[in-house]
Amino acid sequence: MDGETVVVAGAGLAGLVAARHLADAGADVTVFERRPDVGGRVRSRERDGFTFDRGFQVLFTGYPAVRRELDLSELDMRYFSPGAVIARPGKRSTLSDPTRDPRATLSTLRNGEVTTTDKLRTLLLRQHVASQSEAEIFAAEDGSIRDYLAEWGFSEGYIESFVAPFYGGITLDRSLSTSKRVFEYTFKAMSEGDIGLPADGMGAVAEQLAAKARAAGAEIVTDAGVETIEDEVRDDDEPVDYGYAHPVTVTAGGEEVEADRVVVATDPKEARRLTDVELIPTEARSSVTQYYRLPKREKLGTRKKILLNAADDAPNIVVPVSDVAPEYAPDGDDQLLCATFLGSAAMDRDASDLLEATRDALESWYESDFPALESLHTERVEFAQFAQPPGIHDALPDHREPNGRTYLAGEYTAWSSIQGAMRSGREAAEKVRADAER
Repeated sequence: MDGETVVVAGAGLAGLVAARHLADAGADVTVFERRPDVGGRVRSRERDGFTFDRGFQVLFTGYPAVRRELDLSELDMRYFSPGAVIARPGKRSTLSDPTRDPRATLSTLRNGEVTTTDKLRTLLLRQHVASQSEAEIFAAEDGSIRDYLAEWGFSEGYIESFVAPFYGGITLDRSLSTSKRVFEYTFKAMSEGDIGLPADGMGAVAEQLAAKARAAGAEIVTDAGVETIEDEVRDDDEPVDYGYAHPVTVTAGGEEVEADRVVVATDPKEARRLTDVELIPTEARSSVTQYYRLPKREKLGTRKKILLNAADDAPNIVVPVSDVAPEYAPDGDDQLLCATFLGSAAMDRDASDLLEATRDALESWYESDFPALESLHTERVEFAQFAQPPGIHDALPDHREPNGRTYLAGEYTAWSSIQGAMRSGREAAEKVRADAER
């Protein structure tokens, strides 16, 4: 690809991965990002010694793309303990994997929320997904998570008290109407790796990818989003010739730039606008994450596990963030918690209302007052994921869908996840390189 010029629209995870691989292949790569910083939805901000991610996010080290594209040792990872604490008014119980969390063996065995049969089926399910690859899981016949678990024979109590809030946190869909493929693959990833946070926040993931792209030779221009793409339109009846030479005109930051090829790696709605590809999914899953200060003396005692709200979705989960990653809070007497609320209705709730809902939940679970709980920051993410009902992955666009010399790189070519985004970036770069070398 020596001498080939490529413009990448968007410096999210997919765009940064694509830029790095294209630059490694010898292309002259420029990334245009409309925001002042990189990362897309995977960003962090700091204030008064606290780190706030762009919504509650975690890194699954079991994802192949994470292992391929990132240096986890440089990220200085901090890890959650396996499992979770199931919480309801007046009661908390631990559910974990004894093979990976021996300290929780006794409490897991005593957990009355989950039957022995459910626990055994969970081990069998783990063996089942371990035998399948990502490609096999996403090629299999689809259905909803709820129906899938019912077919496996899991009890309604297990589904409602554990899976609904836990996977509500992963898919932002507590109803479990999301594709079972997402459940199977994330369950596989959790079984084969850890769940963690970089010490400097999830934004460190994007910063590392950006550093790798720059080291490979890519230029990243921020505060300059791609506004239009003018690619030559050819008769659909003609055979596609991806090696056909014609310039693509890109308007970015108010200026026109000509490139040999363009990779669109923006958010789904913007990608559809730029390319007119109607297969790009734009139905969103929304979430609101609120961050709190709480004195360290008021210990939640979760042992680095997430608290699942088994009673309702307000909030869906509460996370002891600084218990897992102490660097998220300043040295001193304060700890950092966060709580996640799901759906578009949560987007309209006042910050003080969200605070009171979290305080009410904690007080009911611990049967104690939490007057010192203080709201620090509220993140409202209207498009946190694209909706993934059963069958949607069969209809997602290909990287070459825009035709001509314009390509797609984004989770919307794979599935909504960090794995999907980074894998898509690499695959898009491979398609560009293959076409350029024809």
